[in-house]
Amino acid sequence: MATNRSMDPRALTWGLVGVAVVVAITFLGSGQLAWFDAALVGYLFGTVFAVFGVIYRYIVWTRRPPTAMLNRRGWDAFRSSKARNIAALPSLVGTQLIAQTFIYRRSKARWLAHQLVFWGCILAAMITFPLTLGLLHFESVGQDADRYKVFVSGLPTMAFDAGSIIGWIIFHGLDIAAVLVLGGVFMFLRRRLNDPGALAVERGGDFLVLAGLFAVSVTGLFLTVSSMWLHGQFYSALNTLHALTVILGLMYLPFGKLFHIFQRPGNLGVAYYRQANEEGPAAVCRRCGEGFASVRQIADLQEVLPQVGFDYGIDGGGNYQDTCPKCRRASVTLAQVARVGGFG
Repeated sequence: MATNRSMDPRALTWGLVGVAVVVAITFLGSGQLAWFDAALVGYLFGTVFAVFGVIYRYIVWTRRPPTAMLNRRGWDAFRSSKARNIAALPSLVGTQLIAQTFIYRRSKARWLAHQLVFWGCILAAMITFPLTLGLLHFESVGQDADRYKVFVSGLPTMAFDAGSIIGWIIFHGLDIAAVLVLGGVFMFLRRRLNDPGALAVERGGDFLVLAGLFAVSVTGLFLTVSSMWLHGQFYSALNTLHALTVILGLMYLPFGKLFHIFQRPGNLGVAYYRQANEEGPAAVCRRCGEGFASVRQIADLQEVLPQVGFDYGIDGGGNYQDTCPKCRRASVTLAQVARVGGFG
């Protein structure tokens, strides 16, 4: 396990493997750097740093006792009914990862904000990373300066006219992504500045993420404004500023709130684990004798909690985790009454 004084050797190894893969993809996919744009070298550095950081933190995260337990139980639950779970996988991916219906059930506004930021970032990544790694480039067709062909790893694909709708969408894809992200950012800001519940649990990192997304999107739009309406004025300075925001954003990715993007697929394992718990026997409360949770879940809690520094063992035998929520609340109330000497 990783400590505060040393790096995790396993995570370090996999992080370096990830960096080597990115470098290899860039070298081979760009035709041995023939189609690599040297102006994007800063973006490549940010990408390499992000890949290493994300892989390193993900490996360390999966080795923590609670995560390791959920990961193990998720795979156990998946293998226990493999055919059924494989059939259910597309639905889970659609609801948990793409549609994010669990957010919709909490708040339609939050769901819409998440969807705007989610699809904006997906669209931006689908354009930015292939360009950065040299996997995607455009060439004019013949002597027609308004017609371009798309090349993916040196292989010619579709051709399009710059003045067509398809051409406009391709050349303004990042602008579309920026508008989507900004829409989500403004919705998040409105909620966080006006909702008392959101303000109560507000953390500095939440606003930092929104500020970063805002900066990347706005500086990217400024480039389009400069080229289309300002005849290229300030383009060089704006390009440098935009590159700086993107590179810093990539370097912050493994450490900030957006890291949950890579943690989210773990929800699939949690869904399988929850389903297995619902189908299994229920634990019985040691105080009232009523069923309240899965036997497996309670046993896993009793195994994991001591590993993270929480001991709920009871003097004389037993464990506090064997108590149902209703009886826990009653126990707290009785303890408070005893503490203050009753209500009379």
